[in-house]
Amino acid sequence: MQIEDYISKKDSKLTGQRKHIRDFRIFDFNYMPEKPLMREEAKPIIDALLRYKHSGIANHILVTGPRGTGKTILMKHLMKLFSEKHHMRSKYVNCRTHNTSYKIVAEMLDLKPRGITINELWGRFRDAYPDEMVIVLDEVDLISDRDKQMEILYLISRSPENYMTILLSNNPRFLGHLDESSRSTLQPEIIHFSNYTPVQIENILLQRARTGLHTIPKRLIAHIAALTARNTQSDARVAIKTLYYAIIEPEIPLEDNFERARKNICIDVIKDLNEKTLLILKGAVDTPDKFVKSAYNHYKKLSMQYGVEAFSYVYFYSTLSYLQSLGLIMLISTKVNRTYTNRIQILFDTAILEKIFRFRFE
Repeated sequence: MQIEDYISKKDSKLTGQRKHIRDFRIFDFNYMPEKPLMREEAKPIIDALLRYKHSGIANHILVTGPRGTGKTILMKHLMKLFSEKHHMRSKYVNCRTHNTSYKIVAEMLDLKPRGITINELWGRFRDAYPDEMVIVLDEVDLISDRDKQMEILYLISRSPENYMTILLSNNPRFLGHLDESSRSTLQPEIIHFSNYTPVQIENILLQRARTGLHTIPKRLIAHIAALTARNTQSDARVAIKTLYYAIIEPEIPLEDNFERARKNICIDVIKDLNEKTLLILKGAVDTPDKFVKSAYNHYKKLSMQYGVEAFSYVYFYSTLSYLQSLGLIMLISTKVNRTYTNRIQILFDTAILEKIFRFRFE
């Protein structure tokens, strides 16, 4: 078959499948459903926002949980709802893109300042917003190592305007990374988003199908939900992408489409890791016996080899917990002689890591 023939044949197939789709946006991870799934974990966040509305007393919140559990979608929906129904002002910043305190404040001011300090910039923010406001910092665990003190959190917690902050983190041990002064002042309420159940995944897919498909493939959706819950820690993003592949290319077996979706998500997750976390993952993958202490020693050698300051063992172990929350590894308690130790199980195709690692470090 010639290239032109393959393109023509494939294009014809995809054109034929388009008739099943009313709105392609439902497959976009940035798509905001009109009514996100209500779950028990949302209630304390809503309660805290309502208390803040009535009292003006900030109740800071740290929301943790694995990727794909709906933290961002819920918060964006609540911000929109509270703005429209309760006239509550808010600011949302993703710390993946704006990864220092300075960049966060500049983003909230919609400025690109030069030649002023973070304190001067924060002063401008306080002048611009002298009243109560909710500040949502998404993926706060991705604030750069260059900003170890995470000064933005100290500034918010000590501000006389009594701003309320909601921090979203995939790292369940994020609080341990804060300096003592910020932690003691914020004293955030910790809310953990657990993995979706198969029924919840199914409901999410059904909601999107009702919006964007002409017919609802209930059996297909149930199958995808079961695969997702069993094999990906219930990552809704994998389920959504699998549904997209299954609708647009139904001739491919569902399990193959599922694996393709999981691989694509995995690539995105690993690409987004900072260099220290990438080195830790590399150390874990390259350690023959997969014991945590052996992996730490290998990680320190890698850090020295590439001129990166190594984390302490405590921070190393915390990062392993973070990688587990991303679905990349699993920590398994194993009995060795008379004691128990943790062993690392790798849950992804390590060839993905090798390609990304070579690009970043070699």
